[in-house]
Amino acid sequence: MTIFPLSRHSVPLTALLFATSLLAAPPDGATTIELSAEASATAANDLARATVFAEASGSAPGELARRVNGLLADALKTARAYPSVRTQSGMTHTYPVHGKASRIEGWRMRSDLALESGDTAALSELLGKLQATMGVASLSMLPAPETRKKAESQAMVDAIAAFQERAGVVAAALGSKHRIKSLTINSSGRPPIAPIMRSAVMMAAEAAPMPIEAGETQITATVSGQIELLAR
Repeated sequence: MTIFPLSRHSVPLTALLFATSLLAAPPDGATTIELSAEASATAANDLARATVFAEASGSAPGELARRVNGLLADALKTARAYPSVRTQSGMTHTYPVHGKASRIEGWRMRSDLALESGDTAALSELLGKLQATMGVASLSMLPAPETRKKAESQAMVDAIAAFQERAGVVAAALGSKHRIKSLTINSSGRPPIAPIMRSAVMMAAEAAPMPIEAGETQITATVSGQIELLAR
């Protein structure tokens, strides 16, 4: 009998036998079915978010900064009278205004101020006052985090129940019992931010509370997964 030496790339015989036994092992024969179900819950839009901006144009960037910063300082002073409204400084842009032959003929500066409140009446009144000197870039209504969380939880519970019901119907139609093999749960339902086109400066006499309609948001939960059919 001739004995061939093992090379450094050779695989032990026991490993080969073990691998062969794994490859030859028959599948368990279980049937898996993919299903999905969804459910929705209503969440009140009890949080308002708005962005206002101060904007100015001119030939001297330093003068623009003084004007815009002054408008922002006045806006913050006005907002302090509304403690239920939270304020946060936003982005500031300064960019050139080009004329003929791409020459810089002036400058434009804009600074944003973000406002947020669960008191829509207070925010509406504040926006009316700020419109005397500032523009309103956007206004959106959405559920507060806690409100959204409650609606999401309810939607998920209902979606899971719908998935279980659908799985039972499918298994019964196929004459089998079943078990849930895997589940994936997702939720959605964020209202878009509505842009508001308004002039940067309005006459003080025209300043009035901005109408705000809260409305509701539908929070949808989707459950997808696999069920495994079992023998009765």
